[in-house]
Amino acid sequence: MFALDENLLAVLWFLAWWLGYTRYAIWKGRDTACLASVLHLYREDWMRRLMLRDNRIADANVIGNLERNASFFASSTLIILAGILTLLGASERAVSLLADLPFVQQTTRSLSEIKLLCLAVVFVYAFFTFSWCMRQYNFAAVLVGSAPMIGERHVTEQERKAFAERAARVISMAANQFNLGLRSYYFGMAILAWFITPWLFMLVTTGVVLVLYRREFHSDVLEVMVQTPAVTVELPKEKSE
Repeated sequence: MFALDENLLAVLWFLAWWLGYTRYAIWKGRDTACLASVLHLYREDWMRRLMLRDNRIADANVIGNLERNASFFASSTLIILAGILTLLGASERAVSLLADLPFVQQTTRSLSEIKLLCLAVVFVYAFFTFSWCMRQYNFAAVLVGSAPMIGERHVTEQERKAFAERAARVISMAANQFNLGLRSYYFGMAILAWFITPWLFMLVTTGVVLVLYRREFHSDVLEVMVQTPAVTVELPKEKSE
């Protein structure tokens, strides 16, 4: 009974940290400089400069490269899911192999299958986020193709500015989906620690959140991008304590 309780506690801990950090990152990013907010400003600058040039082949190539990155992860996720389903079909052998490893907590076949199913659910979610990211980059490619040209005098500056904001928003939405997919990989790695012991699973889950927070809000690359003059829009101000 104790084993069941500690496994249930580990799952609840995992869900609370994953869902809680996702909501926290969105909330904090609204008025604090982070990778998502700063990159959105760069995308707005990108879309404004796009409308100042006739040749937009480079811009289309950038969108294509971003879409290929999402496609690569979507394909990799399907391969991972195939491996997990294969393990589910040979769960008895997997349990016997785990039992021979040091520091691994003894477990039953049914509990091992539950762990594998949880891991599969995480990567199914990752596949849906990456595939939706790909579609959104397709939408962004259409917007780039429909961007007003320099010589179109009937297009006002206000309309150009509104178009740049919409296009940047669509690209940022696609990038956010890509980010959610990558987080799924991080948390999927944490679930692997569950096969050793639930307490290690909880510890690794907490470590994953700390790594994500450090990279999104206090990384060196964020500091460099904030200091770059290319960001012409005022950054969100830090919250007052």
